[in-house]
Amino acid sequence: GFLPQPTRHLIMVAGGIGQTPFVTLAREYLGLANYGRECPQAQNVTLCYGARNENLLAGVDVFEAVDGLEIRLCTDDGSRGYHGLVTEVLEQVLAADKVAHGSNQGARVVCCGPEPMMEAVSKLCANSAVECQVSLETPMACGIGICFTCVTKVIQHDGTWDYKRTCVEGPVFDASKIVWH
Repeated sequence: GFLPQPTRHLIMVAGGIGQTPFVTLAREYLGLANYGRECPQAQNVTLCYGARNENLLAGVDVFEAVDGLEIRLCTDDGSRGYHGLVTEVLEQVLAADKVAHGSNQGARVVCCGPEPMMEAVSKLCANSAVECQVSLETPMACGIGICFTCVTKVIQHDGTWDYKRTCVEGPVFDASKIVWH
């Protein structure tokens, strides 16, 4: 999963059903829960959550019940929240964070959702010099690492890439290390 680390502003970006891991993560970083690991508290925790339409936004009421969580909803069709893409909402959040703190240093993005969205978030974070981790939703046939159906290309220390098994070495990876195409 997403490893606990010091973070001034945790920005969670979810698309579709990719919001699933973020309720517990938000509660940890806000100091509202402990799930058996040490997790430093963040000053701010924001959820940027997008879907095609409001009927596909799942569990919003659960997030609204988390004290201190800023929620930024958006839909492609404008039926709820911002009318546009979740990456546009992320740009707004990063811009506001930069104005408030002089830079985005200390901000961290964690992301889960459709692969094209995660690729766009990864590029946006790279351009903003913001650390980003993605939780890949690769189909996993065996779940124990022997079938290699869930592999993804990951850049190694020497600049080459190698296949990594999402079920064993992931599903969370540094977004800047993923070979998206």
